[in-house]
Amino acid sequence: MDIANLRAFVAVAESQSFSAAATQLHLTQPAISKRIATLETGFQTRLFDRIGRAVDLTEAGRALLPRARRILAELDDSRRALADLSGTVGGTLRLGTSHHIGLHRLPPTLRTFAARYPAVTLDLHFMDSEAACHAVETGDLELAIVTLPPEAHGPLDLQPVWDDPLVVVCAPDHPLAQRRRMQIADLAAHPAILPASSTYTRQIAERAFHDLGIGLRSSLSTNYLEIIKMLVSVGLGWSLLPQTMVDRQLHMLPVRDLRLRRTLGTVRHRERTLSNAARAMIELLPVPTHTASR
Repeated sequence: MDIANLRAFVAVAESQSFSAAATQLHLTQPAISKRIATLETGFQTRLFDRIGRAVDLTEAGRALLPRARRILAELDDSRRALADLSGTVGGTLRLGTSHHIGLHRLPPTLRTFAARYPAVTLDLHFMDSEAACHAVETGDLELAIVTLPPEAHGPLDLQPVWDDPLVVVCAPDHPLAQRRRMQIADLAAHPAILPASSTYTRQIAERAFHDLGIGLRSSLSTNYLEIIKMLVSVGLGWSLLPQTMVDRQLHMLPVRDLRLRRTLGTVRHRERTLSNAARAMIELLPVPTHTASR
């Protein structure tokens, strides 16, 4: 079985598009189609249904996909293990991170890494922390630097790097900003702007509010903290943001009995060998001085 054909199959299955897979693998669309046709001939079954522009996996394709991912992951793991024997730091590092961490935490590390290891091609993906963890689990990413899940994931190794306290904020001219004392129930009377319920940050907040007997509801939702900050600063609602983002545009509310924090750190797959490049990246990250509750 040709590994290149398997890579084409996985690319088409994940993008649901022959043209998108061709762009991803730097091939022409006819070349992708030929590789899929070769696989289908070898297996003597159709792997995709092509109806108009839609591309859907057949039952056989759905059965093959997790196996193809495992084969490619094992091959990449073997290549990393052999390359590591030389001790050189090179190759491609597939790294995922969130927009917030990429903007506010990683720049010094990335600058040092690029200067120290010019032989490494950094394949950097900006995505939600939840998607990055899934990509590490499936082998699409080797390493992620993200908000760590509130609960540990089976095959994933989670290592804390930054303690990230969260605070309640509103605009300086928001009605809540005029109050000197505030209970958590007071927040419920005003609209909130929060990340989507699927995010780790929202899950941390909902758990804390639930423990205090308060329902947490959001009138607006976006996963980009910089956008949330803007919406709060113009008075559209209160929110929970990392304390490091608070500036003159925001007013921090002293809410009694509410202590929230999240942990930012690295995510890798326990059963896969880390490349020298991934190890070098981890070594350049700050040494955690405090481990927050996740």
